[in-house]
Amino acid sequence: MWVEERPNGKFKFCERYTDYLTGDIKRVSVFMDKNTTQTRKLAQRILEQKIQDAMIVKPKHQYTLKELVEEYRKSQQQTVKKSTYTRNFHACNSIIKILGENTIVEHMTARYVRDKFLETGKAPGTLNEALRRFRALIRWGYSNDLLKDASFLEKIENFKDVPHKEKIQDKYLESNELKQLLQEMSDPIWSLLTEFLALSGMRFGEVIALEDTDVDLSAKKIHVTKTFDSVNKVVTSPKSFCSIRDVYIQKELEVTCKKIRALMLRRKLMYGLDKQLLFMFSEKGTHIHYYAYNKYLRENSLRILGRTITPHALRHTHASLLMEQGISIDTISRRLGHENSDVTREIYLHVTKKLQEKDNQQIAKISIL
Repeated sequence: MWVEERPNGKFKFCERYTDYLTGDIKRVSVFMDKNTTQTRKLAQRILEQKIQDAMIVKPKHQYTLKELVEEYRKSQQQTVKKSTYTRNFHACNSIIKILGENTIVEHMTARYVRDKFLETGKAPGTLNEALRRFRALIRWGYSNDLLKDASFLEKIENFKDVPHKEKIQDKYLESNELKQLLQEMSDPIWSLLTEFLALSGMRFGEVIALEDTDVDLSAKKIHVTKTFDSVNKVVTSPKSFCSIRDVYIQKELEVTCKKIRALMLRRKLMYGLDKQLLFMFSEKGTHIHYYAYNKYLRENSLRILGRTITPHALRHTHASLLMEQGISIDTISRRLGHENSDVTREIYLHVTKKLQEKDNQQIAKISIL
């Protein structure tokens, strides 16, 4: 620190520091009426505080939720896939609707967020998904110096859902339920698609993106290298590196593939199509849309089975069928195209318990008298 005496009789106390962001040498100063031991100590404390404050990157202003979302979207346009951007776009719209677009983000409290989420009356699972997106948004704002603090997130706990044990059965079909569903489905395309999903364990988007050449019956392999994004209506890369894989074609799946090819060939001849998709929708030969199939599957499963299921439940159904055959969870994970899945492991435990109970029933029949 050094001191400069000014013409007006005051003293200017100065100090230099290095800006850690730019590397530039900068200085701060403070004026005092006197240059005494006491004023020098006071000036030193003031200058140290000024340097400390200058070293903290401060947001330019307090962001409203709408403004923060706009900045978040600008960043995501440059850094994530189009499908991810679209999904987050809609998620942020939901968050804005819940919390209010003009709400100052840094004025939010954990209680405010919890109360606003609960006011929607939505299921805990839906709220937790929105909360997960909200946390990602706030943490992004904090890590990009748009928000001073994000610690209030630590006080927001997930909303309590129905214990998973009570509803794990709703995430897949028993083999007899699957058989009943397929038998009573009236539309041949939807029925074959349902059969294919349940027998392959593939994701809906992966199946819809398949071309006829991806199905190699002679090698008994389905080459999974892409997926169809129903939101943006484009074929894109798979969900992850593990999703790129070959799916073995077992005998029953081979029969299904032949049925699909026969049906699609009739469509091609009927409508004069030259498309190479394994599954084609309408006379234009377009990709089957997720929402159309999901609606059909939910309505028909409710009519036939008395409960609704989603296309993803067929993937879990495939996992349960493999488990009942004693196939290891690691092998199942590779076939499904993921490294880890909590739901798959829960189904594994549920199926294992069910098989143990069946074994115990057989053991109970043992008698030597």
